[in-house]
Amino acid sequence: MVILTVKAGVTREKVMSVMPAEIRQTAALYLNGKIREWYSRGDGRGVVFLLDTRDVAEAHTIMEGLPLAKQDLMDHDYIPVGPLLPLRLLMGNP
Repeated sequence: MVILTVKAGVTREKVMSVMPAEIRQTAALYLNGKIREWYSRGDGRGVVFLLDTRDVAEAHTIMEGLPLAKQDLMDHDYIPVGPLLPLRLLMGNP
């Protein structure tokens, strides 16, 4: 999971000037199976992507290739997620 937040001091106008290219590239990542889900943040300061990657390093490489990252307009928080492993206890023998 990657949480993207607009950096402090970056104007909405600056972000919006990059959005057409950002949207095209994120849509391509979605269609290529790299972005599984995407959400707008409720506070309006960015987005949340659920990526399909092997590890955080691959996620980092993907995100750094996007226009907003290339222009250093966003902060990225990477959080590895996976199956809820304690659910295995429901399957019988632990």
